[in-house]
Amino acid sequence: MGGTVYLDRKGAELRLDGGALAVYVNGEREGLVPLAPMDRIVVIGRQTVETALLHHLAEQGTSVLFVSGRSHSFRCRLVGRLHNHARLRIAQYEARRSSTALALALEWVTAKLDGQASFLREAAEVRPDQRAELLSAATVIEETRTKVTDAGTVERLRGLEGAAAAAYFGALPAVFPPSLGFEGRERRPPRDPVNALLSLTYTLVHWEWVRECELIGFDPLIGFYHDLDYGRESLACDLLEPFRPVVDRWVWELFRTRQFEGRDFASDQDRPGCSLKKAARSRYYQAYDQWMAGHRPHLRETAEALARRLLNNGTHVVSQ
Repeated sequence: MGGTVYLDRKGAELRLDGGALAVYVNGEREGLVPLAPMDRIVVIGRQTVETALLHHLAEQGTSVLFVSGRSHSFRCRLVGRLHNHARLRIAQYEARRSSTALALALEWVTAKLDGQASFLREAAEVRPDQRAELLSAATVIEETRTKVTDAGTVERLRGLEGAAAAAYFGALPAVFPPSLGFEGRERRPPRDPVNALLSLTYTLVHWEWVRECELIGFDPLIGFYHDLDYGRESLACDLLEPFRPVVDRWVWELFRTRQFEGRDFASDQDRPGCSLKKAARSRYYQAYDQWMAGHRPHLRETAEALARRLLNNGTHVVSQ
């Protein structure tokens, strides 16, 4: 398995140089990155990309994700020839209209609630001053989890998950130092360092899942738990659900071990929201890729297991 290149150099020109990606600034070459082992490239902010480079990346199957420079919002993505697995897609569409959809949703939500409760109980051991609040929320989530099996419908399941989420995010601020200003989940825009890293990491992991879906032949827009919505990769959202507590725990570790602190973030009065400063972004991308490298095999295995299950009429168990 290859790796990831993160390019965050305002005004840079990205060119093809033999089998390598060359980074030019003001006409001078500043760096050279071999392309052969790369699976994905993330281009952050305003940069110029040579079409010859894009052709080469498409031919070798390297996906390119373009995100905005400050908010790290998704802009567009380049992919080469995708896996045209028509039989799998038909099985996917049929499964959405069958009992398999609810079965999958139950498994994903159960795994997510287990992960949330486990994380809060782990955090309670590290934060004894917040132990009562964290354990109380974990208990609510665990009690909700016992009701999941009897949900009966996806709509009822969403209601149960929402109740657990209220308890989880109500207690989550107790995990982080008050100095970070984290009072709860805020997405657009994130207004504190914790929300900033949660949003950025969720975005990157979401596109990891989209890539895995497309590589194996799924239609990422057709999910089982999330409703269909124009332009939303609902299957990737489904697969991300059990992984969200893993993201939360990792972001907590980044702050707990002081790899990142409040001084690594800035807020712009002209453009509301909180984001990483430039010097901190390179550290984040390096930390993210090291952390994610250990999880990518699991993502691939999960996508493959789901494909096998759908091709066998939903009879196989999906590993999570």
